Amino acid sequence: MRGSEFAELKAFVAVVERASFARAAEHLGLSPSALSQTIRQLEDRLGARLLNRTTRSVAPTATGDQLYTRIAPLFRDMADAVAEASAAAGQTSGTLRINTLAMAARQIIAPRLGRFHRAHPDVVLDIVVDDGLSDIVAGRFDAGIRVGARLEKDMIAVRLTPDLKMIAVASPDYLKERGMPRAPADLHHHACINWRLQQDGSAWHWAFEKKGKRLEIAAEGPLVTNHSDIGIAAAVQGLGISYAFDREHVDEHLSQGRLVQVLGDWSITRPGLFLYYSNRRHPSPALGAFVDCLLDREPRAEGRRAR
Repeated sequence: MRGSEFAELKAFVAVVERASFARAAEHLGLSPSALSQTIRQLEDRLGARLLNRTTRSVAPTATGDQLYTRIAPLFRDMADAVAEASAAAGQTSGTLRINTLAMAARQIIAPRLGRFHRAHPDVVLDIVVDDGLSDIVAGRFDAGIRVGARLEKDMIAVRLTPDLKMIAVASPDYLKERGMPRAPADLHHHACINWRLQQDGSAWHWAFEKKGKRLEIAAEGPLVTNHSDIGIAAAVQGLGISYAFDREHVDEHLSQGRLVQVLGDWSITRPGLFLYYSNRRHPSPALGAFVDCLLDREPRAEGRRAR
């Protein structure tokens, strides 16, 4: 393969993975016009249209998707090989794409960004906050962070936190007006702030358990959201009762008296947060370094992989 042909294919993969000529051009160190010309040369050489382009989006055609599916793993393997060679020489580099819940981004990733960058200045972190449980393989992410019960199939998982205790909360003003619920069934007479599951659009059923008795409540109220910050803010403002596992975000309001816990003896424990990645490809040295940072571990010997 000639160098120009390799450059064309590399440019094509970059555009598909970033769904943007501008972002791909920035990644490749090219101008958008030069990148567009490179893609046109590739399409002319193959005699096929590879990308559908509008003013707002870029997506592969059926032919382009077929080509991407075949060649993208080869480029990833080459990038991993280069990254491993750099790691063996004492340098960890490359781009690391992470798909994460907002809670994990706020509590686990954000406080460690500076430390990770100082230790690995040649690694570019591409962090996408996504509470919609996106498919990290289809989204071409190196790893995702989710609650353990929501992990995708065929994944290798690394635990980041202990299991999480759910907590139902409401503002003092709300409870003064509506009364304190004593059992989960009482929630049918209360305003509840619910969570919508993005994968199918359904509202989440609240689960409770006490002395081996487990109940699920179809909560109803004035607000349904897919973002925990909105739900907690609504509870603080007296709209109703919220049920969450984002304890760090809730505990501040509890300590300041803005929220009060309810049904504490009925609250259940959910699996904690896990970082996970596909078992169909080896984790890069950059991913191994990122996991070490999130777990506050000492950097591993160069070249070892995340487990």
